[in-house]
Formats: sequence, structure tokens, C-alpha cells
Amino acid sequence: MKILEMIAVSRVLKEDFTMEEQSTKGTKSPSQLIDERIEELGDWRGQMLSKVRNLIKEADPEVVEELKWRGTPVWSHDGIICTGETYKNVVKMTFVKGASLEDPAHIFNSSLDGNTRRAIDFHQGDQVDEEALKELIRSAIALNKSSPKTSRKG
Repeated sequence: MKILEMIAVSRVLKEDFTMEEQSTKGTKSPSQLIDERIEELGDWRGQMLSKVRNLIKEADPEVVEELKWRGTPVWSHDGIICTGETYKNVVKMTFVKGASLEDPAHIFNSSLDGNTRRAIDFHQGDQVDEEALKELIRSAIALNKSSPKTSRKG
């Protein structure tokens, strides 16, 4: 009986610890976690991700920041606008409905063959066409707002 009691107590303690761990992690906002990610990168990729993020916020002060898919920053307004992925040699800004957006400045330079997404790959030393990027962000928001919303019927 003592062994079974010890196992039961051990399980309860483990569950409490896990819940406490999760609640501690859950106290940080997605914005704070993105701040941490930028700081963790500690190189040009963090600087570029920070610059892109600031431009997104300038284009849309009401943007919602989230972390999805193993910590990928995601910016939304009436639907996902874009993601900010970091790789060894590139910071990739993927517009989920990019194929439906006009790109008069031709800043999309990646994922050009797909039917849905378009992306911008930023490499070390690249300059950002800030006005063209902000216009793409605003266009993505306008597209999100014009898209019919699906409702779930129970």
C-alpha cells in the first residue's frame, strides 16, 4: 500500500509541477515572446525581424501578434496577414494570401509559383522598401476584410 500511495503522490506532484510550469510560460504575451525571439537571435536576423515587425505595426496599429507553429511570429487583422520566419541565411516574410495581392514594386521574391502564398526573403545587408512593404500589408488587410467569413453552425 505504501508504494501505491507514493506513486499516487508522485503523480499529483508531477501534475502540479507541469501545470505550474505551463502557467508560468503562459504569463508572457505573444509580443513579449517575439521580443525574446528577436533578442535570442542576436544578429542581423533579429534586427531584420524587428524592422519588419515595426513596419507591420506602422502599417496597422491594430495588428494582432501571435506565435504559432513552433514559435513563428504571426501578424493578423481579420485573418492572417503574414508570418515572420527566421532561418540561417534568411528572414522570410510570408503573406498567406500573397498570390491575390498586387505587387507593383515587385518586392515578392520567393514562393512565386504557388497559387496562394507569396514571400519576401530578406538576406543580410538587404534594404527594405518600407513604403512598398507597408502598402502590401495594408492590401493584405483589405483583402482579409473583404473575404467572406465562414460561420460554424452547430
